[in-house]
Amino acid sequence: MTIRRILVADDSPASRSLVASALSDVAGVEIARVSSGVEAVKLVATDSFDLVLTDINMPDINGLELLRFIKTSERLRALPVLVISTAAAEADRARALSLGAEGYLAKPFTADQLRQAIEQVFNTGQ
Repeated sequence: MTIRRILVADDSPASRSLVASALSDVAGVEIARVSSGVEAVKLVATDSFDLVLTDINMPDINGLELLRFIKTSERLRALPVLVISTAAAEADRARALSLGAEGYLAKPFTADQLRQAIEQVFNTGQ
């Protein structure tokens, strides 16, 4: 079985735990968690992931800046990014998608909604 590695970038410990918990029963998924955009940039630059889940609102590098970093990097641009955020405004969604996000999930979301969004990314992208 192929292991899919997912990086969760969110400054909220509760949100990181919620995502990890929602995916804990999904076979073949390994979760890495970081609490800032800076940590996420460092990790995606040196490690290999199949998906990045990022919050928009983080204190240093926000999720849209992380998304831009990934999508403008020749080595990383194929890495799918799913934006999860309390910023539920249509403008935020449109901006994330225009920067290359494969999907956008507004908080609060259910475990099923998260799993469906991730499954959709994996089924359409790779």
